[in-house]
Amino acid sequence: MDKTTKKILLGVAMVFSLFIASILLRAALHEPPSLEVIPEIEIEFDDNVAARHLSEAVRFKTVSHQNEADFMPEEFYGFIDWLKHTYPEVHEVMELELFGDYSLLYTWMGSDPTLKPIMLTGHYDVVPVSPGTENQWQHPPFDGAIVDGIVWGRGAQDDKSAVIAQLEAATSLLRSGFTPERTIYLSFGHDEEVGGNNGAASVVRHLQSQGVELEWSLDEGSFLLDGMFPGVDPLVAAINVAEKGSVTLEIVAKASGGHSSMPSTETAVGRLAAAITKLEENPIPGGLTGLSHKVFDTVSRYMPFGYRIVFANMWIFRGVIDDEMSKINLGNALLRTTIAPTMLSASVKTNVLPPEAIATINFRIHPRDTVESVVMHVKSVVENDHVEVRMQGSGRPASAVSDWNSSGFEAIKLAIRQIYGEVVITPGLMIAGSDSRHYSKVAVNSFRFNPMVQTRDDLASFHGTNEKIGTENLGRGVRSYMQIIRNGSTQ
Repeated sequence: MDKTTKKILLGVAMVFSLFIASILLRAALHEPPSLEVIPEIEIEFDDNVAARHLSEAVRFKTVSHQNEADFMPEEFYGFIDWLKHTYPEVHEVMELELFGDYSLLYTWMGSDPTLKPIMLTGHYDVVPVSPGTENQWQHPPFDGAIVDGIVWGRGAQDDKSAVIAQLEAATSLLRSGFTPERTIYLSFGHDEEVGGNNGAASVVRHLQSQGVELEWSLDEGSFLLDGMFPGVDPLVAAINVAEKGSVTLEIVAKASGGHSSMPSTETAVGRLAAAITKLEENPIPGGLTGLSHKVFDTVSRYMPFGYRIVFANMWIFRGVIDDEMSKINLGNALLRTTIAPTMLSASVKTNVLPPEAIATINFRIHPRDTVESVVMHVKSVVENDHVEVRMQGSGRPASAVSDWNSSGFEAIKLAIRQIYGEVVITPGLMIAGSDSRHYSKVAVNSFRFNPMVQTRDDLASFHGTNEKIGTENLGRGVRSYMQIIRNGSTQ
């Protein structure tokens, strides 16, 4: 080997060594930031009281049905009357107004009218129990059973636990003589599960008519997540600063109808199936950018070194990360606008070829996309002489992204650390919807977070079977709301 070749090989080896060293150095520096020590606060509170009250709240069948004829007003009025008897201090100090007949807005006047108010919200309506699953519940869904320190029942997580925790927090603060500097609103919707158009929307119209602008609002959203991220031991508090939008489209495939005994070579159903397959094979482009990148840039610093090598060197591994995360349901939802075929319709009889076959597809829109861009993508993929794309309604765009460097975010963040200690706190993206779609119209910033712990098993029972929450978990939620109110009323 001549000297020139040796020099070239040596140079390549040096470059490669520097390349590897750079990757490892980036990973070594990709570590958790140094945080100010925040003393944890001990708050005396009887967790069993909150559990008992949540148990009683669960017994009211405040179910939001898609069919308005199934609505049971007596259950909602019963719940409202129960609140008045259960939380007398709240009703003595705060003004209560009803909107849409059943949604509650409490006004807790602050001592400084020059400060913009803040709002804590939740909803007390619940989804129905799926017919045929009643016997799969360990305890009946509307009994509110408390067994071995766990409250069972529909609404124990979504979202009566937040409503009860906020009222327990307010009651405890009132009993201690606390008066907020900012005015605080507590808003509890009755129809969030069907869009909030009569409840939260009416509250917002009222506030707009009064010229109210909120400094920030806090609604349901993410939780303190336990065991959701590989290799991350601390709890991860994802305070959602945005939520996805939604649009529903119909893909309509057409062909000659007729008798099933003489099918044509191309049927409407076959064309529809091909269109759906093509759409799923061509997802809307996404990637670990913007808010999605912020989430994983924060959390990955707490992962084992092997993961940190990957996330610290996105300039090399971005494509690999995107591909792998796209294979995971939650990861895919964080990366892009999702495509979900939900309903199909075609023939009216088994032996009739339909002239049209229709697929209803729901899209949850990432903040980087718009309703218009989603429609354009779908049309570019599937529309032709035999396949048409139609919109259902006008769709709802993704929310604006709230400022995670704002005082409101910091007030919530501080409260979490005061109650839970050293946890990972990151801004997050809500992949479902909430009443914040309405409240954000009168808020400078809108956050979506419930200060309670959830595991993978807990999340599986949302809108499902065996919904439940632990008494201690609920109690820490109450304490967290107390600190959120304290911090937020002055910052």
